[in-house]
Parts: sequence; structure tokens; C-alpha cells
Amino acid sequence: MAPWRWRVPGSGRGPWRASRHLGSEADRATFRTLHTASLASPALREGLNAASVERSLRHLRALLGTPAVAIADTERLLGYDGLADHHADQAHELARRAIREAGTAVAGPAQLACDQPGCPVRHAIATPLVIEDRVAGALVALAEERSASLLRATEEVASWVSGQLELAELDESRHRLVQAEVRALRAQISPHFIYNSLGAIASFVRTDPDRARELLLEFADFTRYSFRQHGEFTTLAEELRSIERYLLLEQARFGDRLTVTLKIAPEVLGVRIPFLCLQPLVENAVRHGLERREAGGRIVIEARDVDRECEISVEDDGEGEDPERIRRILAGDAGSDSVGLANVDERLRNTFGDEYGLVVETAPGAGTKVTVRIPKYAPGVHP
Repeated sequence: MAPWRWRVPGSGRGPWRASRHLGSEADRATFRTLHTASLASPALREGLNAASVERSLRHLRALLGTPAVAIADTERLLGYDGLADHHADQAHELARRAIREAGTAVAGPAQLACDQPGCPVRHAIATPLVIEDRVAGALVALAEERSASLLRATEEVASWVSGQLELAELDESRHRLVQAEVRALRAQISPHFIYNSLGAIASFVRTDPDRARELLLEFADFTRYSFRQHGEFTTLAEELRSIERYLLLEQARFGDRLTVTLKIAPEVLGVRIPFLCLQPLVENAVRHGLERREAGGRIVIEARDVDRECEISVEDDGEGEDPERIRRILAGDAGSDSVGLANVDERLRNTFGDEYGLVVETAPGAGTKVTVRIPKYAPGVHP
């Protein structure tokens, strides 16, 4: 078969082949710089420590084009990469000076003297790494010659590294905040539920020991899931399994007074959701919707596949609420006793954006329906 050949329309010229030209030399240099920076970024986003520095230094050295680079924190030299590592102690001393003075420090042959013939290091530039107005360390570039362009490049790279480290601290702060929110939510799991569940289990020990054993296992699995220590996210399937255990335990107490209906689209079971974002909604439906009603009531949990989103609703036919009270709860009214409603709303908004908060439809005597929308795919959301 003859090779494909293309003619530029209207050119009147012969066969044309795709050019391998990728732009000017300046364009290619920009691409190389951005690519090298992208290689260093993942390690730096883990924070300022020996492991992250070791993985990022060779890329930072490539960015600067120097024989060697080093990074120190306020306590020690975290890493040195390149030639002439006998200058590591001098690099650390220069870094300490930059940290102490909170400004760029330079050293020449007098400060970097050595007896190694042909040593490629005669000058060094140290620039502070600043995280939220706090000097956290310093970047040191070691070179044979000192120039204004190297000084500026070192300061620019140090500024970029500082930005990555600041993002790392923000990620860590966010993680700690999420953990604190989950701990607060766990603390709100009703002690009455635990007491009543154990009471219901005890009531079956003599009359129906097999059921008592099954309920005890369900209680153990429920508490194990609720108090697990890893992962900000879970799957809808895992959260629903925990909810089913919770409702089995409540049905052991309420008997025929509590009816539960689940309508779950199989294709959304794998959707990632914030840990413990649905269970509090179901507990609210039981506590505030049905517990005080002698006739009991019904809870419907539905999960639907809606284009790029999963839409989940928890609906009860209980007593309902004053809409103004719900508004105050979602605004963070400290006097509210609704289990985790504001907590869940805030975590959803922080994770997916303000448009993904809770939607609550309720009125006195009309029951309550809480709807949650979850994007099927969202950056940074993983188990």
C-alpha cells in the first residue's frame, strides 16, 4: 500500500508531510522548564522533609542548571544533590545564614575554599523558603560562576518551591480539619442508640439467641465502620452497608413500627462520597422524624444515576421540622441537636463546591426529605 501523502489545500505544491517542528527554541525551553517543575512538584506537595527533598532535588538542579543544589530546614540540611558534596557543610552554613537573616545570602571562593582540583563549585546562593510569612528553610544553588541571572533564577525557583510547600501545608490543614469534623460527628452518634441497641440485643438472648448473635455482629460491624481511622472518603456501597446495619439494629427495637425501603441504582454503588455523610441523615430521620411517633413510620433511601452525578435522598414521613429551624442548623446554630446536619453540609461544600450542599424539604407534620448530589468523578476524591 502506498504511504499516505497530504497536499496543503490550495497551495499548488507537491506532497506535504507533517512537520516535526515544535516551535522556537524559547518555546521548547519553556516546555522543558514546565515539565521539570511538574516532576518536582509531587514530592514538594508532601511537605518539607528529607524524603520529599531527596525526590525533588535533582529536578530543582535541572531547573537551575547548576552543578549542585541543597535544601535545609531550620534545623538541618535535608538534602544535597550533584557534584562536590564536600561542600555540603558550607552549603548548610550558608542556608542557616539566609534563614537567620530572612534574605538571600551569597558566598564566594573565600567561604567555599577547598583543596579539590577542578572543583566545579566556587560560588553559592542561598534563598529562604517562606511559608505563610514564616521562614521554613532555604534553597542553596552551588555553581562555578556567580551571575545576576543565577541569583534571580535561584530566587524564582525558591519562590516556586515555597508555593508548593505552602500548598502542602494547606492540604495538611484541610486533612486535619476533616479529621476533626469526623471526630466531632462520631462524638454525636447517639449514646441512646448504643444503649438501646445493646438493650434490644439483650432482650433476644433468652428468647431468640440466634438473632441476638446476629444483631451483636451487626452492632460490632457498625461501630467498626463508624470509628475507623483511615480515609476521608468511602464508597456509596460501604456507607449503605453501614446504614443497613444501623437500621437493622433500630428495627430490632422498633419492630413493625419502622419500615425501610431502599431504591439503589447499581451503577452508582462505586461513587466516592465523604465518610459518614449519609449515616447522620438516616439517624436524624429516625430520631427526629419517627422516634417520638407511637405509630412509627417509614424511611425511604434512594440513590439515582443522574448524568454526571449521583443523587441520593433520605425521606421520612415523620413529624417534620420548622424550615426556619433547619435554616439555622445549616447556618451553624450551636444550639441545634440534629446529628451532624451542618457538619455533613459543610463537608460536602468543602469537598465538591457550594452547589453541592444539602437540600432539605420539610414542614411541620409533613415529614422530611434530604437530598444530596455527588459528582461521580471529582479531583482529589479517593478512598
